[in-house]
Amino acid sequence: MTGPRPTVLLVDDEPHSLSSMRMALEDEFDCATAHDADTALRKMEEEWVQVAICDQRMPGRTGVELLTELRERWPDTVRIIVTGYTDPAAMASAINDAGIHQFLTKPWHPDQLLMAARNGARLFQLARENERMALEMRYLASSAQSKLDKRRTALREGLGFESLLHSPQSPMKAVIAAARHFASFDVPVLLTGEPGTGRARLARAMHFASLRSDRPFHALNLAGLTDELALIELFGAKRGILPGGVSKVGLAQKSDRGTLFVEGIEHASPGLQLALWRLVEEGSFTPLGGQEVQTANLRLIAGAGVDLARRVAEGAFRADLYYALAVAELAIPPLRARRGDVALLAQAFLDDLAARHGKAAHGFAPEALEFLENWDWPGNLKELQNEVTRMLVFARGPMLGAELIGRPILQAAPSEHGADRSADAALMADGTLKDRVELIEMRILRETLTRHRWNKSRAAVELGLSRVGLRAKLDRYGIADPSGRVHEEEED
Repeated sequence: MTGPRPTVLLVDDEPHSLSSMRMALEDEFDCATAHDADTALRKMEEEWVQVAICDQRMPGRTGVELLTELRERWPDTVRIIVTGYTDPAAMASAINDAGIHQFLTKPWHPDQLLMAARNGARLFQLARENERMALEMRYLASSAQSKLDKRRTALREGLGFESLLHSPQSPMKAVIAAARHFASFDVPVLLTGEPGTGRARLARAMHFASLRSDRPFHALNLAGLTDELALIELFGAKRGILPGGVSKVGLAQKSDRGTLFVEGIEHASPGLQLALWRLVEEGSFTPLGGQEVQTANLRLIAGAGVDLARRVAEGAFRADLYYALAVAELAIPPLRARRGDVALLAQAFLDDLAARHGKAAHGFAPEALEFLENWDWPGNLKELQNEVTRMLVFARGPMLGAELIGRPILQAAPSEHGADRSADAALMADGTLKDRVELIEMRILRETLTRHRWNKSRAAVELGLSRVGLRAKLDRYGIADPSGRVHEEEED
């Protein structure tokens, strides 16, 4: 066999028989052993098992009962049973209940056991290749299967995005629209934004709206992790690295055919950055302490709390990893830039917390919402949730008033870092009020027209102007399409 050695789980309550099976297979397979069903289940959680070979007669649960549970929890693992009985009715029951791939009768020959394990490992590999091909062929099939129909329905409805609350005028609207679009394309994604802005929520929503939605979603935050611990969590470790002589399956392997979200990627060391680049570009990785290269078919979504492009320019982050991740780069705005969303989010937090703690609460008094919307929320969503939690704890009625809000928020003046600071240059410029207002107006006009691809009719509707009024302002400020195009349908 070529490539990484497959792992086989051997289950038998007789030590001599267990040792014999291991001796017959260990030249070609990594063998994990268990003397009963409970131990076997723990091994399945620790190892990535391709083939399970189990004796039928064991104390407690029988081999068929164990393999039946394996079929439910790890359906891809090929199941083989060793038995001294060949009763047709029992064999039919085992096939139906446990999905047995092959029966081996006692006494078995080492070559017979080795051939069965080889066939099982090959069947496991073929099943994975077939599933990968099926994922690609679903786009080309003329008659879609019912499972594909469900995935397309979930894609249209944007499963998961409904949990991301925002107002119609929120800057999150454009972010979510872009995320919905990228979700259906199997490309890496980089999510940037301050801590607490909801990068993990957006990553999960993109997973549920993708073709990998019925596969695992795993997440890891690199903040505070040592380089070795991060490598172990992501790529696993061979025996001898961890205390107790156990091996560990990493999240890259667990996320095979699914999505892996790596938060705080700016904290990755140079060595970890190289390993992540290999995972993105080649789909390969090596467990800590191992020599063999393994592969994983996953989608990587990365989260960063800093400007990675600036880190690249400063030489603090690998340029190749940044550009590999930034196929789709989405910047999540902080809560202070989402003034219209605060009331919606606060009410959603309140409903959830009231149900969780069993305390009736209907909403917020208008003056309470005014204070909440005036605060800049440096801790973003988590800080807002904490504040709503404290208000609920001290509330004596179903309507939460401003008196329940923490003193720092009640005493705060309007912040220097308001909802939209894009006009700071104009606000801080020298000149008369008329000149500074005109400067802001020019920027708004140019930005709106650019966003609407210089369609003056649409821009006029958004700005609440007539086409004649908009044209007069453009002539006054000398604003024109930089491409020189003239839209005849608008200029008639």
